[in-house]
Amino acid sequence: MKRCSWPGEDPLYVSYHDDEWGRPVTDDTRLFEKICLEGFQAGLSWITILRKREHFRTAFKGFDPSIVARFTATDVQRLLTDEGIVRHRGKIESTINNARQALDLIEEKGSLAAYFWSWEPAAADRPSTVTRETLVTMTTSAQSIAMSKDLKKRGWSFVGPTTSYAFMQAMGLVNDHIHDCGVRGDVEKARARLKRPR
Repeated sequence: MKRCSWPGEDPLYVSYHDDEWGRPVTDDTRLFEKICLEGFQAGLSWITILRKREHFRTAFKGFDPSIVARFTATDVQRLLTDEGIVRHRGKIESTINNARQALDLIEEKGSLAAYFWSWEPAAADRPSTVTRETLVTMTTSAQSIAMSKDLKKRGWSFVGPTTSYAFMQAMGLVNDHIHDCGVRGDVEKARARLKRPR
């Protein structure tokens, strides 16, 4: 099967590409996990984070924002000594902060899914054909820039426009599998069937 070029030959990366990336997600815990892991990725490659993902999940209690929001300075110290994750104080503290902001957002909007999916671009704002060449120029979008700005205004951190766009790609708010990728059609069907959260 022809695929996007970015997963290469790594079995873990290929599985992530085939089974997860771009497939629409409306589960709040998965959305929160992904926006946090995108923040941890800043300056690193996604495969580095992917290889540590299960350990991240253990360290951050399944990325349940109601639990992470209650983390204390003791938890920060624990995480800074955990070799299974990326030990970056700023990113760890950002995740705890973002969990607190996530709870406020859930209270306001009803769910993280309702909030994040409100930033899904209209079909008219998307390229007619997604190619490798197109993707090189699409590290952000008008929607990811606006979403990043709104999140920062709400007190979130490590949610820049590029991070926000990578999150949108991974969670299926856009389908950036290239036009001749064997997975693109399945993702498009999943997006067509999806009942958008409101």
